[in-house]
Amino acid sequence: MRWLILVVVAGSTLASKLTPPVLPLIVRNPYLSTWLGDARQPPWHEWPMFWTGERIGFSIMASVPGSDKVYPLLGRPQDSLSLDTHAEYNISFPVYLGAQFDASTTNFTYSIPAPQSLSKSTKPVELTLSFLSPITPTSTLRQSIPASYMTVHVKGSFNINLYVDLNGQWVSGNRGSQIMWELAHQQLGKSDKGLKTWQIRRETELLLSEERDQAEWGTLHFTGPSDLRHEAGTSGIVRPRFARTGTLQNEIDDNFRGIMEDEPIFAFSKSFQLNSSSSASTPATDDVVFSFALIQNPVAQFASARGLTFMRPLWASWFSSVKDLLDFHYLDYDTAASLATNYSAQLAIDAYKSGSDDYVDIVALTTRQVMGATVFSGTPDDPMLFLKEISSSGNFQTIDMIFPSFPFFLYTNPRWLAYLLEPLIEHMLSGQYPNKYAMHDLGYHFPNATGHADGRDEYMPVEECGNILIMGLALVNSLIYDSGAAAGSVWSNLGSSHFDPNPATSAFSLNNLETRNGVYGLDDSWGGSTKGLKQAKKWVAKSYRLWKQWTSYLIEFSLRPHFQLSTDDFAGPLQLQTNLALKGILGIKAMSQISETVDNKEDLKYYKNISETYVSKWEEYGISRDGSHAKLAYDWYGSWTMLYNLYADSLLCFHLEGTSSATSSPIKRNSQQKPLTPSDSNPHEPPSPKTGFVPRNVYKIQSTWYDAVRQTYGLPLDSRHLYTKSDWESFATAVTSKTVRSDILQSVAKWVNETTTDRPFTDLYETEGTGGWPGTHFLARPATGGHFAFLTLDKACGGKAMDGLAFLDEPEEKEVEESENVEL
Repeated sequence: MRWLILVVVAGSTLASKLTPPVLPLIVRNPYLSTWLGDARQPPWHEWPMFWTGERIGFSIMASVPGSDKVYPLLGRPQDSLSLDTHAEYNISFPVYLGAQFDASTTNFTYSIPAPQSLSKSTKPVELTLSFLSPITPTSTLRQSIPASYMTVHVKGSFNINLYVDLNGQWVSGNRGSQIMWELAHQQLGKSDKGLKTWQIRRETELLLSEERDQAEWGTLHFTGPSDLRHEAGTSGIVRPRFARTGTLQNEIDDNFRGIMEDEPIFAFSKSFQLNSSSSASTPATDDVVFSFALIQNPVAQFASARGLTFMRPLWASWFSSVKDLLDFHYLDYDTAASLATNYSAQLAIDAYKSGSDDYVDIVALTTRQVMGATVFSGTPDDPMLFLKEISSSGNFQTIDMIFPSFPFFLYTNPRWLAYLLEPLIEHMLSGQYPNKYAMHDLGYHFPNATGHADGRDEYMPVEECGNILIMGLALVNSLIYDSGAAAGSVWSNLGSSHFDPNPATSAFSLNNLETRNGVYGLDDSWGGSTKGLKQAKKWVAKSYRLWKQWTSYLIEFSLRPHFQLSTDDFAGPLQLQTNLALKGILGIKAMSQISETVDNKEDLKYYKNISETYVSKWEEYGISRDGSHAKLAYDWYGSWTMLYNLYADSLLCFHLEGTSSATSSPIKRNSQQKPLTPSDSNPHEPPSPKTGFVPRNVYKIQSTWYDAVRQTYGLPLDSRHLYTKSDWESFATAVTSKTVRSDILQSVAKWVNETTTDRPFTDLYETEGTGGWPGTHFLARPATGGHFAFLTLDKACGGKAMDGLAFLDEPEEKEVEESENVEL
């Protein structure tokens, strides 16, 4: 059975322990994003919701033939049933056995009792709803498909009827919108099997428009096998009819109307015949697979180098029609589930290394949320991945939203990070952005990337320049490794090592999809050996003048940043921010190694010299007078900050300079150039050997400080407030001692279990009280990809990055006073 394969393979990854307030159901992109709220309660307690919290129609029920009982399973179909004053059934509730989840799957399991007409020894039917939005790092083709699965699996010895419906709220954020619907039938090849698909859309679509963050264009396709019964009609009629009869009428109400006008719903039902094939010792099993797809074309408009362009979905390059896409997706269930299970299992193995068992659940909760903010577009020649800054502003392709999420992409599939950066680079390279620093975003609101020709995007110049330079070098480093064991992502070295030298195509094109072990549509390898060096050079050379331009801005303005915002714009602007200055300096340092990629030795020396001079000054300005911690701002005495930008120093392997790990790392860099400005020590004395770029002492004092200021639910962002950001907590704790990291991760896990927030995983919350919102509501944001900071660091620098932080776990040296024997 399809579902059984998934559960058996992924059994170890579905042993989740945390109880978050919200769980992902069908989460694929910013518009196909359905969640279960109030998830600590049984799933029939509330209607499912869009990521904003807006409730949407999605209900599932079961009934038992020969019984008058109907069992709500998901949503609140009982609301419609209770209105039936002539009901010939009783609303009952199953025994809820709980929820389990991994990176791609959420399962809800129930026990439905046998009817009284059967023997008292008859065991209940076990029914599981399994929602799969597969994360497939080896297949960008599959990841680009805007569709998810739901499998219903039953096990028992008596028959049971299943009912599933949804309403028009899936295709519009306006309850008054007029909608249309139809039922399509399609054969699967030459077999006698086929599919039924409900197709629902707005009667008048509003292209590339939103209402309350929901798309007002596109068609929802709700698909099941052709042997299902179907019915479209008013919710108050269709649901009670199923409750009475256990089936649907194969009828379609074609009176098109508003979403909540005699609420039209679109339903399927199935009768599971379990009693004919079961025995006393072996209960029967059966399952049925449904798929949910939101098809939009175009997916966005983008101010590309050739002008404002309607952008097609990437999947359209491989599938000539929507039918072909939907057929492939439905029949691909077993393969997609297998690839997703492989990812979840590897993720669990790697996450356990953090020292916190709960970290496995934290990153598992993160994955679908990150990808759920993205849409694949472009062509195989030039793929792009568009990102919406969900909930906080709706901006398109925000650099400081990509930055907190980039550890997820480096760990999962670095090419997706390249596809995120590509539209930003293309737009700025074309001259459409007038400022010398990196832009904040590509457009005020997704899905319209119309740019900022007036240069009046949100003002974060040091932030965005530092972010894109750090990510640029991280991407280059991910390409350069000698063996699979040294790759930054487990899946990077799978596939062909063919390099495409064509200057007209992306350095990371998808023109070489492969079939491996009978699986079609797999990516070729990401970098490695000679291919990686060639890819890195091709990518950097094309936009090298931009990288230099951004670095020049940092040279002028990063050491002593003027009054401006950092990525934490909700905290307001501030001058001389210690953490922001460090990001800018690390950006300059990153440019020295980006220069090396294109063999520009003069630039390498120049940027290296400046960065080393700056970091020495930064330590003097930014560390408290007693040397115990970093200040929030150079001139704010008595303040402190979470120095999360220190993470980049280790991720980019700067902390290994001067160590044995640096010489054995597959990423070989020139580390002999001396700074332009000498130190204050005696110039006639030989310089003492320096270990790392940012001094080790900074790591030590911050690790100790974090332990001292940790609160009930984690580490506050700085001394001004008790709120925190979970992404930055992850960045910061990745470069602390094991004990401090474990303690803070446990605090975050405690927050997940106890928070009163009632939306998809927020990255901004209070570390005391109820762990609620601090006023600003961030929800479902891709920033949670920062939770992968430890996982990414563990594989960075050819697997040597964590070795370079071993000093944090060494006991502090204590001065021992030795008494001298004095002869009297």
